[in-house]
Amino acid sequence: MDIWNPWHGCRKISAGCANCYMYRRDAEFGKDSSVVTKTASFRLPVQKRRDGSYKLQETGYVYTCMTSDFFIEEADEWRREAWEFIRIRPDLRFYIITKRIGRFEVSLPDDWGDGYENVTVCSTCENQKEADERLPVMLGLPIRHREVIHEPMLEGVDIRRYLATGKIGGVICGGESGPDARICDYGWILDSAKQCREHHVPFRFKQTGAHFRKDGRLYNIPRSLQAVQARKAGIDTNG
Repeated sequence: MDIWNPWHGCRKISAGCANCYMYRRDAEFGKDSSVVTKTASFRLPVQKRRDGSYKLQETGYVYTCMTSDFFIEEADEWRREAWEFIRIRPDLRFYIITKRIGRFEVSLPDDWGDGYENVTVCSTCENQKEADERLPVMLGLPIRHREVIHEPMLEGVDIRRYLATGKIGGVICGGESGPDARICDYGWILDSAKQCREHHVPFRFKQTGAHFRKDGRLYNIPRSLQAVQARKAGIDTNG
């Protein structure tokens, strides 16, 4: 797994953004997280070593724009070049998580067609409202690989009718971390896993979050154990 952050900075647009980890981290250095700027890593996918080989080699997914949103307005002019880097590197698999799926087609490359084979687009749906607004949009777009992530999961979310289309390749669920984390309920996670089993869609429980409720009891889980406890639940499936 690698991370490529071509730009940094974002603006909060929905409930899931309230306790954004990037805002929390930037605040420690007195940095304004709402200012969107290119990073020194902008050209990372096409940077080469002295011997001519690429610095970034295939090791799994390249998680793209994790300290911003790939489709944020401020990056519209930069995005065409970023897409070109992605096109040049078909050996890499780029994973793009977004809350702005409605802006997907802005600055889309001319040769996109029905999508690049090496790109997975994942829409964040932290609650039912966002699922019902974002998923119909995503399902209508020319994307080869689509996934859904409920993180931070703020309530139970029913996406059965979207899974039934056969166009969603995976679902991820996870709680919220940080000092102001909101509660994640295990019942919501189990229901999402059940929905995925019903429609033969891969499911992953990523992390519990800091405040995790199970069978009515609230657990405060250290950051280092949140992913560990999720794995121990043993509810991930391959569809």
